[in-house]
Formats: sequence, structure tokens, C-alpha cells
Amino acid sequence: MPAIKIPGPYEFAFFSNEAGESPHVHVAREKKKCKFWISPVGLASNRGFAIHELRKIEKPVKEHEDEIQAAWDSHFAGR
Repeated sequence: MPAIKIPGPYEFAFFSNEAGESPHVHVAREKKKCKFWISPVGLASNRGFAIHELRKIEKPVKEHEDEIQAAWDSHFAGR
């Protein structure tokens, strides 16, 4: 599971078996998880995060959108 280092309390990553999906990032903290699409950034799914926290998570996803996209492209290149 490739991780993307973004400062803060959340873990950002994607799964290697998701090459067939549109670029996205999974976000986790404790037992809560959500998924954001990239370009344009939008919530794809949520398990446990409150709405106000999803807004907090969306901010670094938008700020690091290019970095997340580059990590996705690099990992799935040639697949």
C-alpha cells in the first residue's frame, strides 16, 4: 500500500490493486476511513468521519493534489 507523506494526523495511501479505478486516495485515522477522488477532488466514500472532519481532510487533499496524482501515476506506470 503506497503511502503519501502529508503532515497531520491522517494517513494517506492507495492500494496497488486499484489500477483500474480513477485516481484517488484513501485517508485513515484510528478506525475511520474515507476515500477522495483526485482531479477534481471529491468525496467518494466515508466510514466514520464526521462532516466537519471530512472538510478538514479535503483541504490537504486539494493542497497536495499534484503530489498525490504524481505518486499514483508513478506507481501504476506501465500497468
